[in-house]
Amino acid sequence: MATTERLAYGATAERLRARLASGQATVGIIGLGYAGLPMAVAFAEAGLPTIGVDLRPDRVAALVAGRSYVGDVADATVARLVASGQLRATDDYAALAAADAITICVPTPLSKTKAPDIAAIIGAIGALAPHLRPGQLVVLESTSYPGTTAEILQPAIEARGLVVGADVFLAFAPERVDPGNARFGTRNTPKLVGGVTDACRDLAVALYRAIVDEVVPVSSPMVAETAKLLENTFRAVNVALANEMALMCRRLGVDVWEVIAAAATKPFGFMPFYPGPGLGGHCIPIVPHYLAWKLKTLGYEARFIALADEVNAAMPAHVVGLVADALNDDARALRGSRVLLLGITYKPDVADLRESPPLEVLRLLRAKGAAAAYHDPHVPALELEGAQLASATLDAAALREADCVVIATHHAAYDWAWVARHARVIVDTRNVLAGVPSTARVITL
Repeated sequence: MATTERLAYGATAERLRARLASGQATVGIIGLGYAGLPMAVAFAEAGLPTIGVDLRPDRVAALVAGRSYVGDVADATVARLVASGQLRATDDYAALAAADAITICVPTPLSKTKAPDIAAIIGAIGALAPHLRPGQLVVLESTSYPGTTAEILQPAIEARGLVVGADVFLAFAPERVDPGNARFGTRNTPKLVGGVTDACRDLAVALYRAIVDEVVPVSSPMVAETAKLLENTFRAVNVALANEMALMCRRLGVDVWEVIAAAATKPFGFMPFYPGPGLGGHCIPIVPHYLAWKLKTLGYEARFIALADEVNAAMPAHVVGLVADALNDDARALRGSRVLLLGITYKPDVADLRESPPLEVLRLLRAKGAAAAYHDPHVPALELEGAQLASATLDAAALREADCVVIATHHAAYDWAWVARHARVIVDTRNVLAGVPSTARVITL
């Protein structure tokens, strides 16, 4: 940025830019969950004093004690950063008055009507606003509908008498967290940044360059907000296509996995997506509805999103239907049969149960009277509709005694050849038994 351009931004922006460039800036993170804690750790490891704010006492207590509750962040890392004073956690928003840059990483679920629930964003900016001062940068990372930054955060800040772009700087930079991904993390995942003004954008770019190899500026917060929604809608729609292809291939009498593998040999114009028991996690099944809701307010129906949701949401019931059919072939009813799910999380090798399709499969099985249990090395216990369930013992006897075993999540810890050797009937929703010698009767999607 040329000197004349910097001066055009004003002395407040220039002072903040200098603090960011020198590595002297203090960073605040609101929300220390799956997105916020890795971000806080990244800033602290980059040498920027970091203040994490979370209203959950258990999270704050864990971090103060040097413990992590997010699988991608090691206890030893947290302990080292806390002991050195680089990272501290609190439930007091007043601590953020000392921060030069503050990111908001709070959850954004859906209401029962699949409308955006941005109560946490509203609560965060409402609690932060009294402590804002000139010379601070505020960045929203929480996924939300296009327009949230300008329509919710900017008025809340300016109601305090601060002018966005002159006194306080505001941007949107969506989180791109993929729990359990060993290849892509904070450093090597490009970061989108859209600022309310040019100064807001450039200051946010300077902030993230401390922890991200590639920062991608865009023309506005709304572009960044919409791009984030497109990323997740793209996956939701294509997974829905793969799931519907599985249903069609079953009726055609062909193996959907072989069909996808065959199509994937084309070196252009095709990208393989795979079917499964449904769509889970915080982003993929939820985020597209933020876009659909916004468009509905403008008189437009996002038909692909609605159809993808319908197909993906029906997959747990389809899996239960496969279990019922498999038991019927053995002259057994689903009611009273012993069904064991292997894996209960929404993706392999994480402990994340958010929107988990296997959890819905378990619920449906139990609702239909099956004696359904689960085993998961990452989830020793869980609560399901008020009932406390513990992960079942997994041994050869448990596999033999189950009337049907459902492979729901393909954790690396499982020995699939051993499972195939001891189980009698298996519904394999992940195709992990392809090519594995088996004495069991195996049913796939």
